[in-house]
Amino acid sequence: MYIISKEYHFSASHILHGLAEDHPCSRLHGHNYVVEVELQSEVLDKNGFVRDYHELDALDRYIKEKIDHRHLNDVLGENNTTAEQVAKHLYDWCKERWSEIFAVRVKETPKTNAEYRS
Repeated sequence: MYIISKEYHFSASHILHGLAEDHPCSRLHGHNYVVEVELQSEVLDKNGFVRDYHELDALDRYIKEKIDHRHLNDVLGENNTTAEQVAKHLYDWCKERWSEIFAVRVKETPKTNAEYRS
């Protein structure tokens, strides 16, 4: 199995609803997110790629235009924009474009991450 990955960064705010009032995530706050997408394939294309990294720039454009420096609750239309939900949202976006997508990992902090995979 061939595997490639690429990393992206963005900053955004959000609120997680339904938590106790004293929970820090129940208040408006933000993160400097790190997103890693992983693609895999049993075979390589005619150029020897799983997928040309240049093609993955579309995700960078999407993140910069629609997500970066925005309020995730507005962007994703959800009350709880957890890292898990952000990972699923980005996975679905990628799956519509690249059949080789295998996983999307989202880090909110250097010590925490969530992943959605096929």
